[in-house]
Amino acid sequence: MGSIPVPSRWKCVATAAGVAFASMSGVIGPASADIPESDNPIKIAVNEWTGQHISAHIAGAVLAEMGYSVEFITAGALPQFQAIAQGELHVQPEVWTNSVSDIYPKAIESGDIVNLGLLGLQPQEGWIYPPYMAEKCPGLPDFNALYECTQAFATSETFPNGRLVTYPADWGTRSKDVVEAIGLPFTPVPGGSEGAMVAEIDSAIATGDPILIMFWQPHWLFAVHDLEWVQWNDADGECVEETQTREMACGFQQATVDKIVSGTATEEWPGAVRLLGHFTLTNAEHNHMINEIDQNKRALEDVVQEWMGKNQDTWKSWISASM
Repeated sequence: MGSIPVPSRWKCVATAAGVAFASMSGVIGPASADIPESDNPIKIAVNEWTGQHISAHIAGAVLAEMGYSVEFITAGALPQFQAIAQGELHVQPEVWTNSVSDIYPKAIESGDIVNLGLLGLQPQEGWIYPPYMAEKCPGLPDFNALYECTQAFATSETFPNGRLVTYPADWGTRSKDVVEAIGLPFTPVPGGSEGAMVAEIDSAIATGDPILIMFWQPHWLFAVHDLEWVQWNDADGECVEETQTREMACGFQQATVDKIVSGTATEEWPGAVRLLGHFTLTNAEHNHMINEIDQNKRALEDVVQEWMGKNQDTWKSWISASM
């Protein structure tokens, strides 16, 4: 998914969502007393990572509670936009804006795809460390502290530089670009894989060893470990990794996560579109559920139903607001 690589971000789970929602009333029309407005199935795109499966299946479960017929369709993260624009798919509840095809902005402009606003996830990419490193490096989480306590993160291989574990080499050079741009005395060391990076974190925390590592969330890791983020200056516009300076260091450009529907869905199922406008999920919810599926090996359907059972007041309020 752009800067957060899709194939490696989360494990896959087998299976058998422009204009903000607040301004959608003119697009989808008044509430209908007849829900479902059509017996045709609402086709929800299912992409290749666990977090999106969670978003898609919770959205589908709530739509089913509302009375709609729902069908889950496996779709590639980039080809799906053509299918949604053509009305062959109807809902994608988790679109990462750093991973959209060229057709996406054109389809939004034409109305073939309608953006319902943010899902509620707060994507985050950057450098993380265990809380005990703040004792060894006073001044954290401010990135400027790393210049003063470089050797707290050093190893015999990198001394006198600190050691920074970066994304695997085939995921790009974003951390290396930032280190070089701001003159930070750290040696970037590519992680071998997502699993190898997680193992580095687990091992360091178990032994109290120093670690600074590039990572992302939502991710199940944050459901099992207390981890802190290096903080940067606010970006003035887009944060460009290769050209920032220490004085204006902004770290990494962050994505947003949107909910989208086909233009045809706004006409055929206006109540469902209103429901999806209210639909939200948080990082904490995603982190927990991803951990349950990927690490505790629970079935996606069981985890979704557990969420539905524990959050009835939430999703019933979405339905009430959509009628």
